[in-house]
Amino acid sequence: MSVRPYRDVHRRKSRRVMVGSVPVGDGAPISVQTMTNTPTADAKATIEQIRRVEEVGCDIVRVSCPDEDSTAALGAIVKAARIPVVADIHFHYKRAIEAAEAGAACLRINPGNIGSADRVREVVKAAKDHGCSMRIGVNAGSLERDLLERYGEPCPEAMVESAMNHARILEDHDFRDFKISVKASDVFLAVAAYQGLAEACDYPLHIGVTEAGGLRMGTVKSSIGLGMLLWGGIGDTLRVSLSADPVEEVKVGFDMLKSLGLRRRGVTVIACPSCARQQFDVIKTVEVLEERLSHITTPMTVSVIGCVVNGPGEARETDIGFTGGGANTHQVYIAGVPHHRLKDADVVDHLVELIENKAAEIEAALKTDKTPAEAERHRTAAE
Repeated sequence: MSVRPYRDVHRRKSRRVMVGSVPVGDGAPISVQTMTNTPTADAKATIEQIRRVEEVGCDIVRVSCPDEDSTAALGAIVKAARIPVVADIHFHYKRAIEAAEAGAACLRINPGNIGSADRVREVVKAAKDHGCSMRIGVNAGSLERDLLERYGEPCPEAMVESAMNHARILEDHDFRDFKISVKASDVFLAVAAYQGLAEACDYPLHIGVTEAGGLRMGTVKSSIGLGMLLWGGIGDTLRVSLSADPVEEVKVGFDMLKSLGLRRRGVTVIACPSCARQQFDVIKTVEVLEERLSHITTPMTVSVIGCVVNGPGEARETDIGFTGGGANTHQVYIAGVPHHRLKDADVVDHLVELIENKAAEIEAALKTDKTPAEAERHRTAAE
């Protein structure tokens, strides 16, 4: 199916930075990050949490390194992780050096906060020696005192100036392997700051609405803020900051990207909100279906619609469609075409089997393709 012009997202041009094996910027897929909330010094608990976010597709994970015990545990954590690990450093330059030596793929640091030029030079040397990139992380809640005095309050201009000041410090030390973030808990402030930063530089941007709140409200705030940025082409990697399980952050992040056609990992379920016309329990069916399909990573679309008003039309646009019909007998569509009928009792098990078989078929085709062009055609068809 061709992509209509109004769906196009024209991504901002940015330079490429590597976070371990994950490319960020210059057209690379927008990566999804999260952050562990276990004590980093407890390597076992932190590794277990990283394993859980890996299972739902997390691309990059960040761990806080506030003390020497944390950086001492970092080596074991990095070795166990299957995805790149970012060390979160705030003030102590020695923690940054220790994290680089422990194998961190990236250092989240504000170079202006770690002291003298000599200390910055030591951190940059450690990053270069150990192949670390960096993230300059500006936050509205911790802007420098001189900027707050000059601007009166956190504002987009102050945040962009802070970011560019930190960037200049690294550039002066001949280091350019970094990305930048300018986060705020206020959606308008965060969006305006990122828009200003996107115009001011070509570095890749890590986007997020910080301290967004709990699972429901935080998802809403993040979706509004990040949705505006992503639709405007801004953002090379993201984190959805929720007061919730890090697994939920990853799931929400991927759902955002899927909704804009920017990433297509897993099954996208298109479902009606249900009404008196529904011929089966739509809400319960979708709830169970999404849970049972969570292990599938193959890009697919599935429509689950309660009646024939919108069902056939949605089914035409999805890989597998299911539309409610009378007498407890419903219609299943394959590739937009009516395929067979289905009774109530078999709905979820039958749909799961159909979707799993379709996913296996797509993956088998990808593995047996003889040329990159053929593989790309199959991947495009899957998406």
